[in-house]
Amino acid sequence: MIFLPKQTDTMTEQEGVIKYRLDYHVKPARITPGFAELNAWRALLWRIGVIGQDDARYDGLSYGNLSLLLDAGGFLITGTQTGHLPRLTPDQYAYVRQARPEHNYLAAEGPLPPSSEALTHAAVYSADATVRCVAHGHCPEIWQRATALKLPCTNASIAYGTPAMAQAVNTLVGTHPGQGVIVMRGHQDGLLTYGQTPEQACWLMLRYLAKALALTDPFAPVGEAGYAQADCMKG
Repeated sequence: MIFLPKQTDTMTEQEGVIKYRLDYHVKPARITPGFAELNAWRALLWRIGVIGQDDARYDGLSYGNLSLLLDAGGFLITGTQTGHLPRLTPDQYAYVRQARPEHNYLAAEGPLPPSSEALTHAAVYSADATVRCVAHGHCPEIWQRATALKLPCTNASIAYGTPAMAQAVNTLVGTHPGQGVIVMRGHQDGLLTYGQTPEQACWLMLRYLAKALALTDPFAPVGEAGYAQADCMKG
């Protein structure tokens, strides 16, 4: 079966909607090396709320995803609309075998279609061959304090899941290789972390959440608490 999502002209933000052209075939799940570690870190991100589903946020749709670059080529990524589940099985992942962000095109297979952010994950991998894992989460604490945390950001005019977002992310990863955090200003509360292992990529999410919470601690030394809502550093 091939599924090609309908493209729209509107740039209205709606979480979880696939915007790229998708050539998708239903196939059995892949059992790959590194799956258990990836899935364990995804479960931890769900526990702290950066992956999940909340009826009061983002129109009630699931948010957050995680991927792993495979030695054989392509990458494994959480399936679309799986954020509400505390722990996944291989049947809830997709395999992306080809991605062309510049053409807004993705080819994938598996029991489920890939996450709506799969094109952006592909842009990270194409920017830095050392990156093996990408995490996308939603964290208002980090997103609102990106300036104080000195985090690189995409422009607020760039919507998620688009070629423009893929290009912006690709550029920022190129200037911050190996591992890093990118705040997506045009995607409410959205951010990416990436690294050479699932532990490295996902630990960055936890580390910067702790840093963001420390900024608002009433017992923080004078000059450390508070933040300014200004433009992020642009790499």
